[in-house]
Amino acid sequence: AAGTAGTPNAAGTATDGASSAAAGPAAGTVSSSAAAEEPRPALVDGSEYGDVFLSIVDRTGAGLAVLDPRLRVQEHNAAFREHCGEPPSDLRDREFSDLLHPSVRQHLLRRFGRLLNGGNARFVEHSAVLWAARASFTGTLTGAAVLGDGDRVKTVVVVVTPDDTADERRVLVSPNKMMAQIDARILEGVATGASTVQLATKLYLSRQGIEYHVSGMLRRFRAPNRAALVSKAYSMGVFGVGSWPPKVLPEFIQN
Repeated sequence: AAGTAGTPNAAGTATDGASSAAAGPAAGTVSSSAAAEEPRPALVDGSEYGDVFLSIVDRTGAGLAVLDPRLRVQEHNAAFREHCGEPPSDLRDREFSDLLHPSVRQHLLRRFGRLLNGGNARFVEHSAVLWAARASFTGTLTGAAVLGDGDRVKTVVVVVTPDDTADERRVLVSPNKMMAQIDARILEGVATGASTVQLATKLYLSRQGIEYHVSGMLRRFRAPNRAALVSKAYSMGVFGVGSWPPKVLPEFIQN
């Protein structure tokens, strides 16, 4: 009887050992495979449609980044880094605001703020100037909030899609130190609708002097008139977005 009782125990022990042995290599194999794979944005982990989503993003050439609620980059694909103009290194834990061009930084941070506070579920922003390290990039940035427990924002997904076409409306001159102080002040006045006489009085110049500087900027920006000059200056990120009266950013003014 003791022997009979011992047989199941032995069998049971053998069975448990076989299970453990079988489980061990399988777990090890999965771990090794996972370590070899490139990290994927947290948005798609565990999602039934994650691979399809990433495949679509890659085929369109769109940049994808996942931010935490503090707007720090957690994951990104190679296209996102390329669009930013950043060197080939990991952008994880970088402040997203540091990647943005100064002309759109505050405006976009307000859009992200409304996203985090529940004011919007998503937003779409098209900009002729987007990145600090690549002023020539023109495209569309879409931000979307992903909710977690308690309807709190868990992550923010950013998709950046470049424009397919490029023309002279993109950056026409070097974005660095492109104008003198006096040109910047005159351009700001033109943007507010000030006349030649008003600008001459304010800046202590003659009317001919104002016209001389305006004509120079029209040629430099390839603009046919003052209205087009202001529009192109905005499209190039020369003015800060969302501020009045318009101010030329220091990055564009010679010392």
